[in-house]
Amino acid sequence: MSTAKSKLLVFAAALALAFILAGCSKKVAKVTPPAPPAPPSPTASLAASPDVIQQGQSTTLTWQTQHANDITIQGLGTVPASGSRTVKPDYSTTYTLTAKGPGGTQDADTRVTVNAAPAARMATPGPTEADLFGRNVKDVYFNFDRYNIRPDEVQVTGTDAKFLDSHPDIKILVEGHCDDRGSEEYNLALGDSRAHSLKESLEKEGVSADRIKTVSYGKEKPFCTVDDEQCWQQNRRDHVIFQQ
Repeated sequence: MSTAKSKLLVFAAALALAFILAGCSKKVAKVTPPAPPAPPSPTASLAASPDVIQQGQSTTLTWQTQHANDITIQGLGTVPASGSRTVKPDYSTTYTLTAKGPGGTQDADTRVTVNAAPAARMATPGPTEADLFGRNVKDVYFNFDRYNIRPDEVQVTGTDAKFLDSHPDIKILVEGHCDDRGSEEYNLALGDSRAHSLKESLEKEGVSADRIKTVSYGKEKPFCTVDDEQCWQQNRRDHVIFQQ
């Protein structure tokens, strides 16, 4: 083999070796791992029960959150992830819950409407003793020129006595009245007899004598001024006055 041919073979062998070495030294590309998933966003809910109240009443706030590590309610401060709280707002209020976590922030709110309390009703005063007296104690009427209690007036005197017995603090004045027939002096005496007749009747029914005063007006203070029997009958009476 000639020297030139030998050099050519050596050169070819060297070139082949170089290609082989170059192929072996080629670097393998690195595989990039996938990015970790983003943290979940917080969730939050807030409700009031009841959501409409009157002043002075209370309501309950209830909340739930997830994926949060910092939970606050405006006006209440920091609260646990879920729970409830009784509140008594003085006026209509919107409560806002804020839940913060690695995945962000979430708000929830609820409104409590506070209505003014109804005005207190004024207590209606009950009837006074004077009112009751006026409803229950009646005058007693007499026949012409008579001072004895008529049979049809006995029930009236009994009703008067019963009321006075159940109201021992009441005292009375019995006014004796007459119609305008006859002299002034005669009618004053007749009116006095009529007043004492009712007083005696009430005493027999159990009313203490020291609770009853009498006076006679005769024909001085008529209840009716027409000259007929119907009007005269109105003036022949014992008029019972409330005193205390």
